Amino acid sequence: RGFFDRSVHEVAPELIGCTLAVGPTAGVIVETEAYDADDPACHAFGGPTPRNQALFGPPGVAYVYLSYGIHSLLNAVAEPEGSAAAVLIRALEPTEGIEVMRGRRGRHDELCSGPGRLTQALGVGLELNGASIVEPPFEILSPAPGARPDGRHGGPEARHDAAACSLCMRAVVQRVSSASVTVLLDGASPHETGRIGPGLLVLLGVET
Repeated sequence: RGFFDRSVHEVAPELIGCTLAVGPTAGVIVETEAYDADDPACHAFGGPTPRNQALFGPPGVAYVYLSYGIHSLLNAVAEPEGSAAAVLIRALEPTEGIEVMRGRRGRHDELCSGPGRLTQALGVGLELNGASIVEPPFEILSPAPGARPDGRHGGPEARHDAAACSLCMRAVVQRVSSASVTVLLDGASPHETGRIGPGLLVLLGVET
C-alpha cells in the first residue's frame, strides 16, 4: 500500500500503464483523475458521511460509489488515512477476460472506455467498497521496465460541477484503441468543448 501513501497528484499519473485485474478480467489503466479534499467535486469536500467513509480510510483501499444511482465508479484511496483523496479509474485497455467483459457489457466494443463501463466489465460493485485494491479480487501490476505508454499527459481540467466549477488532475494516454483520444485545445470556449477556459485537456471520447 505504500505506493498509495503519498500525494494523490503523484499517484494518478503513475497508475497509467499499470494493469488492473479483478478476478478473470484485466486491463491496462489508460486514464485516471485525481481528487483531494479541497476539490469541491470530491465527495469528501463536505466532510465524512456514511457514504464516503471509505474515502477517509487508509491508502490502498477501494472507494466505490454509485453515480446518479446507476453506475458504480472505482476509486483508489491515496494519501495518509484521514486525508480523503482518491484516484478515479476512468478507462482501461482490456487485456484479459475480454469475452467475460463482453458478456457483462452486452456488447463487443467500448468495454472499458469510461468509469461506469469499466466497472461493469470488471464486475466491480458496491460490495467492494472499502476492500483493499492490492488484494484479491483486485490486483495491480506495475508496467514492465520501459513499457510505460508514451504520450501520457497530466494537467488541470476545469469542468462544471453541480455546485461549483472545480479543478482536478487528469492523466491520460494519448492514443489507445478502446479508450480515447486526448487533444489540447487553446482558446476553446465552453460551448465548443464542454469545459471552461483555454489550454485545457479535453477528452473527446472517440476511438482510434
